[in-house]
Amino acid sequence: MIRLYENKHQEKNEVARHQHNTHQLLYVLDGEGNCVLDTESQKLHPDSIVLISPHTNHSIQAHSKMTVLVLEFDFRKLAEDVVHHLVEPVFAGSRVLNLSLFESSEIRQLLRKMLFEQSQAHPIHTMGLKLLLSQVLYQLAVMQREDTTQDTNTRRAKWLKHHLETRYFEIASMEEVAARAGVSSRYMNQIFKEMYDMTPYQFLTEVRLMRVKKMLRESDREIVSICFEVGFEAVSTFYRVFKKYVGVTPNVYRRTTDEFRN
Repeated sequence: MIRLYENKHQEKNEVARHQHNTHQLLYVLDGEGNCVLDTESQKLHPDSIVLISPHTNHSIQAHSKMTVLVLEFDFRKLAEDVVHHLVEPVFAGSRVLNLSLFESSEIRQLLRKMLFEQSQAHPIHTMGLKLLLSQVLYQLAVMQREDTTQDTNTRRAKWLKHHLETRYFEIASMEEVAARAGVSSRYMNQIFKEMYDMTPYQFLTEVRLMRVKKMLRESDREIVSICFEVGFEAVSTFYRVFKKYVGVTPNVYRRTTDEFRN
């Protein structure tokens, strides 16, 4: 029901007009070309994504050697809520998406994970493929809701903000985030601060501390466990950052909020 495979196109190679009864996502890994969807022609280049709905007549022309990763799936095998909230809006119409470096880095990482899961011969990895497909569709659905009239830096800053809000627990450094997005950390800091009046690191710290304070107020979990869950690598760093931003230690904060509730 879900499969990924590679298509290699030689220079000037053409795939004649055809259609199929599955959904397809074509990710251009390398090369330049052209895609015709029904009667509309669009250019392809590295990181272009072609979304092809079932029964859409389409053809591909390669202007140079072009490598395309094809993700194909049968929506009838997916959960109803995934189809309704993700498949239907993302594939509302066949089209080509030209992603920013920030957006494409997220999709590339998910496709890599899907290739790994597909290579494993065990039923549990079939479930992994389904989960990762849902994540790919979710990312595309989020991108689709963005205002396409926004300039590139605005879209990048919003993508980064969303990334920090939802992946705060796994981010080891801002340099790592910048590297995944294919830009320098200095440039990333600049565009984020212009829009949100703080650096990405400051925003990440705020996101983590908001989560920490909620857990301190609403649970009796060990502080070291909370520190681990939100992404701090060392307890000593966590204590220092918490006191700097909140004004008291985590223990004092928890005791104070407990006394206030009582």
